Amino acid sequence: MSSVDKVLSARWVIPVDPSNSVLEEHSIAINKNRIHAVMPTKAARELFDTAEFIDLPNHAVIPGFVNAHTHAAMSLLRGVAEDLPLETWLQNYIWPLEQKWVSEDFVRAGTRLAFAEMIQSGTTCMNDMYFFPNVVGELAAKTGLRASLGMIVLEFPTIWASSADDYLQKGLEVHREFSSTNLVSTMFAPHAPYTVADAMFEKIASAAAEHSLRIHMHVHETRDEIENSLKMHGVRPIERLNQLGIVTENLIAVHATQLEENEIALFAEAKSSVAHCPKSNLKLSSGTCPAAQLLKNGVNVAIGTDSAASNNSLNMLEEMRFATLLAKNTPAGAANIPVHQALRMATINGARCLGLDADIGSLEAGKLADITALDLSELACLPVYDPVAQLVHAASRNQVTDVWVDGKRLLNNRKLTTIDETECADTAVRWGKKLRKSL
Repeated sequence: MSSVDKVLSARWVIPVDPSNSVLEEHSIAINKNRIHAVMPTKAARELFDTAEFIDLPNHAVIPGFVNAHTHAAMSLLRGVAEDLPLETWLQNYIWPLEQKWVSEDFVRAGTRLAFAEMIQSGTTCMNDMYFFPNVVGELAAKTGLRASLGMIVLEFPTIWASSADDYLQKGLEVHREFSSTNLVSTMFAPHAPYTVADAMFEKIASAAAEHSLRIHMHVHETRDEIENSLKMHGVRPIERLNQLGIVTENLIAVHATQLEENEIALFAEAKSSVAHCPKSNLKLSSGTCPAAQLLKNGVNVAIGTDSAASNNSLNMLEEMRFATLLAKNTPAGAANIPVHQALRMATINGARCLGLDADIGSLEAGKLADITALDLSELACLPVYDPVAQLVHAASRNQVTDVWVDGKRLLNNRKLTTIDETECADTAVRWGKKLRKSL
């Protein structure tokens, strides 16, 4: 017999790659932090000698969700300003609150709250954009959640940096600090075309090429953004970014709700990725990303939740559901973004946009053991004809029972193993009381 650390045996294993595959009564053998094999359970029990066989008899086991766009610390701002368009919400409420309250302690408390929610809803990797990315990286390493740190850049001063050049230098310091950390990666995160000047975009493009880093930014989020760019620069934001060397295979364009045919073609030609945030865009009345059209043109489209301040949830199950339903809400659109494609958007497509698809995003031998298990025996998911359809259209985050990242169990039968849930909740309540004084 062969020796491995553990074997997960499930009713269904959904590897994502190969596409559209569902493996019944299969097992995943894990050795150290990687998947050793995926095979029928009967064969696995005969082949492997292990101290830990984990039976998941009513479960679908999938690659952990990859949340392609978050502002984790903003979980402390969940629900502070409702029913407002983006510009009003951001400029009159969010930015003033951040200016008054953001600190290392704020980021640590908000990010821990977000990490707990993400793990409990099956996310194993997240792509962040916020101040104090070093604090987020330290917490990710301590908690065990995989994280991509956005090295944010703005033209105006904040508590994190005093100038655009200061943001850039501090970002590079964060990159150096975490360059050898297994769970943490980095990328540039200029906030948006309207908050970063041409000269800084050119510096970011140069630094990204030099350090082989990706660029993660809000792009074409609202109609106002387009109109303001035409007034100030004479071109739409994507054209301006392309002229500045930003639109490449390393770009992750977040939101992209305002796209013309030639811009979709440009993304496809450049091999850029798009992070689709359907719930946040709906809530802020920003528009809808043409995700189905992007996919049909060969653009890699991933899914993100955006922040809990604009979404009120960091639940990737819901985000998949909204992504496929929005795509179908067009004439003759029922076949748009079928359930297997929605799951790909939430897993392997997210891994690909982060440059991590060689290691995560699917359940294949040799990949890192980032795995989520969901119990499909809940009444709301019965009977099960197609487990992927149940995941996308019926399952809730309460059905996530177990989560592994890098082979380590972060959720064990619905219990967090690396975050004290009571302490996390108490801290969030205390912050809520403080922030309420500013509302």
